[in-house]
Amino acid sequence: MSAHIATRPALSPLIELLKPITWFAPMWAFGCGVVSAGGAAERRWPLIAAGVLLCGPLVCGTSQVINDWFDREVDALNEPQRPIPSGRVPAHRALALAAAWAALSLILGALLGPFTLAATLGGLMLAWLYSAPPLRLKRNGWWGNAAVAACYEGLPWITGAAIAAGGAPGGRIVALAALYSAGAHGIMTLNDFKSVAGDRALGIRSLPAQLGVARAARVACAVMAAPQVAVVALLLHWQRPLGAALIAALLIAQVLLMLRLLRAPRDRAPWYNATGTSLYVLGMLVAALTVPA
Repeated sequence: MSAHIATRPALSPLIELLKPITWFAPMWAFGCGVVSAGGAAERRWPLIAAGVLLCGPLVCGTSQVINDWFDREVDALNEPQRPIPSGRVPAHRALALAAAWAALSLILGALLGPFTLAATLGGLMLAWLYSAPPLRLKRNGWWGNAAVAACYEGLPWITGAAIAAGGAPGGRIVALAALYSAGAHGIMTLNDFKSVAGDRALGIRSLPAQLGVARAARVACAVMAAPQVAVVALLLHWQRPLGAALIAALLIAQVLLMLRLLRAPRDRAPWYNATGTSLYVLGMLVAALTVPA
């Protein structure tokens, strides 16, 4: 009896593999997509709830398991307490979980419509390319951060809009999703400051490892700010002055915080993520609320 139990991983290590804390970003972007569809979301709440499940626990969860499976040998050296290298989840069970979660994602995506299925396929493909050889996009900060930003912001946003509206989203929604996805590339760079020495030792070319911490911080700030300037310009062009003013105010506050970040980027990156990044994602919601007005 005890031997049989020992062959099964406990539930908590499986949840640890799925990393629920990472689900917030795609679910928030999905919610922004729903909001940007305006009144079209009425009477579609069961489908929207299914979309939240798809973007967060399923697709994002799958990407986390895939990443841990391909990183299992490196984690055995650097993070031996992780579920796979510690033996709490056998490698073959983790791979089976990733396959099952990917299959569930595709089934639910197909049930929600062809556009959602295409977005689900795109997200799963990027998750695989990010972690798996030979491309292993995560080894280069330019490509890896772009893949994560697309999966966390752009794809969930347009998926939420598509489900809420019952069809492909309009050009304005796609433009906002693309711009905020581009800006999220800078947010991903901030997360790399904590592991510069390890990345260099392992040959992972994160932007701080490639450019140095100070220069990478300046690039990250520019990448976060520039798309928001474009959003303000678009909202003014679309005659949404209030939304443009609110996002401009949020951007000014971010720039002030960036100036403090740039004085000690390695130490202050977590602080900026709690402050400036929060203002960034608040601006996403403001833009989403503004578009259908």
